[in-house]
Amino acid sequence: MNFEQARFNMVEQQIRPWGAIGHDVRQLLMTVRREDYVPAAMRALAFADIEIPLPNGQAMLRPAIEGRILQAIGTLHANSVLEIGTGSGYFAALLAANADHVYSVEIDPELARFARDNLARNGVDNVTVEEGDASQGWYTQAPYDVIVVSGGWPELPEGLELQLKPGGRLFAFTGASPTMKACIIYRSDKKSLEPVTLFETTVPMLRHIPQVPAFNF
Repeated sequence: MNFEQARFNMVEQQIRPWGAIGHDVRQLLMTVRREDYVPAAMRALAFADIEIPLPNGQAMLRPAIEGRILQAIGTLHANSVLEIGTGSGYFAALLAANADHVYSVEIDPELARFARDNLARNGVDNVTVEEGDASQGWYTQAPYDVIVVSGGWPELPEGLELQLKPGGRLFAFTGASPTMKACIIYRSDKKSLEPVTLFETTVPMLRHIPQVPAFNF
């Protein structure tokens, strides 16, 4: 399989047409080798427009979604980044390209090991994969310049944006299937602005996230 051609097709045919994706983001997606972060049995599908299955019922986001997240948070250099939900480690590697350090938290020990192995094999040494429940954020290394929640969340936990530095930005998916909102929050000085909805989609839910009680008539 010609991975370089498949990578080019992914960027130009799946990601670029869906919204205004800048040159820096496209170049980043061309540089980080997605095929090195998928399970071996799925390597031929690394660039397909699907959610690639991961162990224990988890999945990688579709490439077009990953491109939109990168575009939303921007490619400005960040000192410290938090990713909630490591998965295969691929998106952590993308974030690491423009950060001094990425702290990625994964609740599933098997996935955490998988991600660490992938990152180490690809020479990404500025990502720390930590095992734990980040459903309320991750205060250990706070505050952060950027926070990315890489799975679905019924609603953001109160105060998560306070783990951002002034001038920081938070990306998350909120709501429930079949329609979730991809939103971004900017923190200005000590205040956070209202979430801005960027697009609607459906992504896998994070594990161990408290569910919003349904309203009963």
